[in-house]
Amino acid sequence: MPVSGDGRPVLTVGVDVGGSSVRAGAVSATGEVLDIERAPAPGSEQSLQHTVAEVVRRLCRRHPVAGVGLAVAGFVDTAHQRVLFSPHLPWRSAPVARQIGQELGLPVVLEHDVNAAALAEHRLGAARGRGVTVVVGIGTGIGGALLVDGTLFRGAHGVAPELGHLRVVPDGRPCPCGKRGCWERYCSGTALAVTAVELLAEYPGLASALATQVAADPGALTGRQVAAAAQDGDPIGRRAVAELARWLGEGLALVADVYDPATVVLVGGVAGSALLFLDEARQHYARAVTGAGHRPLARIRTSELGEDAPVVGAALLAHDLL
Repeated sequence: MPVSGDGRPVLTVGVDVGGSSVRAGAVSATGEVLDIERAPAPGSEQSLQHTVAEVVRRLCRRHPVAGVGLAVAGFVDTAHQRVLFSPHLPWRSAPVARQIGQELGLPVVLEHDVNAAALAEHRLGAARGRGVTVVVGIGTGIGGALLVDGTLFRGAHGVAPELGHLRVVPDGRPCPCGKRGCWERYCSGTALAVTAVELLAEYPGLASALATQVAADPGALTGRQVAAAAQDGDPIGRRAVAELARWLGEGLALVADVYDPATVVLVGGVAGSALLFLDEARQHYARAVTGAGHRPLARIRTSELGEDAPVVGAALLAHDLL
């Protein structure tokens, strides 16, 4: 392992650039996260670039850093240098690796955020030795990755599989991608909040702690708040989580019909609340998959690395390419 002038191991930084937050970690060559920095994700292209650079700088002040990997919620080109498109980030055909690399004076490499998480789970977590594995990242939206015997399947242009934008409800809820009725509009942290607001309007007689929050500002309700309410037995929170479980099962049945995975690994912020919905989602999946009752079912697991998965994966990719 390379070492700095003072004998400390040289690290890389992995950065998870999501729709609502930026989370960076200093990571060893073996995948150990040694230090973390966070910041909210601003809405403009330049501000987001500077925010990413700043969280990396904070880590560089405390550790010898040789390179940076960015796990980005969007399409990344095959050279791992440019963000082509993202429904939840401002970058469009942007040379992000070059721009941030120049700002930091370090080599920077990009990866789709769920691909990065999948690499980390394959090497160190829930996807080890699992053959055909689908990784589903559930956070602000939904991202997907497909591992075939440990190798990522990227499609012809490097953007496969874009699972979150499978249309599950024709003319359904509008999506930032430009379509309507995408899976992530019904199964994500954002969807959980939207569902709760709709249920409060549909069932005004149900006593719910969420009603006060929504009355003050419906747009301020978060999926985390809904999940916490469900954990406390709130009737609206519980119904919203049940809806998420239904759509997770329905969507996984579509994914299984196409890929027939041996294993599905759930990663991302919403997966951290899996105890609230996973058993019910498995039941929906088992009923909805084609050939139900007459075929093997995928084993649906949660991440072993938790919210660190994309950070670790991006940092390991930077280690690999140095």
